[in-house]
Amino acid sequence: MKNVKPGLIGRLVAGVLLIAAILIISPFGTIAAGERGIRLRFGAPTGEVINEGLYFKIPVIERVISMSVRVQKEETKAAAASRDLQTVNSEIALNFRVDPAKVISIYRELGINYTDNVITPAMQESLKATTAKYTAEELITKRGQVAQDVAEVLRERLQSRGIIVEQFSVVNFDFSKAFNDAIEAKVSAEQNALAAQNKLKQIEFEAQQQVTKARGEAEAITVKSNALRSNPEVLQLEAIQKWDGKLPQYNSGELPFIAIK
Repeated sequence: MKNVKPGLIGRLVAGVLLIAAILIISPFGTIAAGERGIRLRFGAPTGEVINEGLYFKIPVIERVISMSVRVQKEETKAAAASRDLQTVNSEIALNFRVDPAKVISIYRELGINYTDNVITPAMQESLKATTAKYTAEELITKRGQVAQDVAEVLRERLQSRGIIVEQFSVVNFDFSKAFNDAIEAKVSAEQNALAAQNKLKQIEFEAQQQVTKARGEAEAITVKSNALRSNPEVLQLEAIQKWDGKLPQYNSGELPFIAIK
């Protein structure tokens, strides 16, 4: 270090400071894919939206803020009430994106934290307005319809602010323990009633089978009776057909069924 001239050290320090200054106040910058840039001059938006790619700015005087226009997801929890005054604790999710043509108005009116300032409260209020139209049981059985209704309310609220709703979903509905117990009891009762109904149908079917069988047997007896009435020798013919060919022992000289003279 003793051989290094003082002037050389000064020039090295100055060079480092110059490079640092260029990096800090560089007049060039880039906007990444899926983003838009908002040019600020002395902190105020100029009204110019910068597209993806390289841009130029006046050092110190201007700066550029990037804002995403990709589809984003926001999840939150919300407490609401059903039409029958049951408390509903929900987990909800929203897929949305910023309208590229309105990034400046969003920055001016809502700021960079527009998600916390606008979107999350809108999700909660839209859910409350929708669940109030349904009973607690309908919120479970018509969950898809409830999500569609909330999405429509959100579109009306956010579209004018430059935020486009892509999809809304209800991740989970949670009710009080008393309501859950009541639903479980109702389901059990319905299942027991269905089982009893099926058992009754089985009994009725078996009874119908017995009636059909008895009717068939009665009709067969009627046919036989009519046959015997019209021709008495039919009975003797049936007896002969069922005879095994063995002659029983009788004291009389006559054989059954056949009279031999």
